[in-house]
Amino acid sequence: MAAGGTDTGARPLAGKAALITGSSKNIGRATALALAADGADVVIHGRADREAAEATADAVRAFGAEAAVCLHDITEDDAAETLVGAARDAFGRLDIVVCNAAMRRQHPFLEIPIEEFREVLAMDLESPFRLLQAAVAEILESNAEGGYGGRVVTLGGSSAYVQTHHRAHVVAAKMGLLGLTRTIATEFGHRGLTANMVAPGHVATDRGAAAGERSASGEHRPIDRFAKPEEIAGMIRHLCGPEGAYITGQIIHVDGGIFFGG
Repeated sequence: MAAGGTDTGARPLAGKAALITGSSKNIGRATALALAADGADVVIHGRADREAAEATADAVRAFGAEAAVCLHDITEDDAAETLVGAARDAFGRLDIVVCNAAMRRQHPFLEIPIEEFREVLAMDLESPFRLLQAAVAEILESNAEGGYGGRVVTLGGSSAYVQTHHRAHVVAAKMGLLGLTRTIATEFGHRGLTANMVAPGHVATDRGAAAGERSASGEHRPIDRFAKPEEIAGMIRHLCGPEGAYITGQIIHVDGGIFFGG
């Protein structure tokens, strides 16, 4: 069903449009399918793999939702307007943005090259900041009449909350992203817009070689397995649905018990 539909029973996100970065595979793909199952139309974003992005778009359409594909490097200066414009052009609105795309690099703290530090922050913090500025403005305009209000979901990670080696730049970027998320929750809650971070633990995903070995921080988690991408997507789906309307400014750990908090 295209944006503007009215089926809000079993499909509570019918008539809503979502933009999910890094949604051609892994957690982003699972999130696109979860939101499409609830009726949302989705902009599928990837950097260069058109085949994977189109396959995800076809899977979204199989749920009866609409899909648009946008391939773009999110670190480029025009990325925010390009991505938000893709939603505007395809669906005439934007209601949900999920900042999922990120990069991981690994070096001991004393050996992190400044170029790599800047690369990680450009991808994991500056790019979401630029996108969220453009996306939140579009969401507020699309929901000016009140009601749903809109949703922002960012992706963090358990490595920022437990003992983690060799990822100081990634941890710094994700903690900064949490600050952005909570600021959005504070500034726009009166408009009905919610903003939350989901922090996955170890997830069974395809990883590029540059990500390095998985952190050992979760090797003693109570639930002794990796998460499925669909389990992370399930929490994002909940936050974007009507049941998530009173949840904002939170970081929700979906990590098998790596981090209990306190």
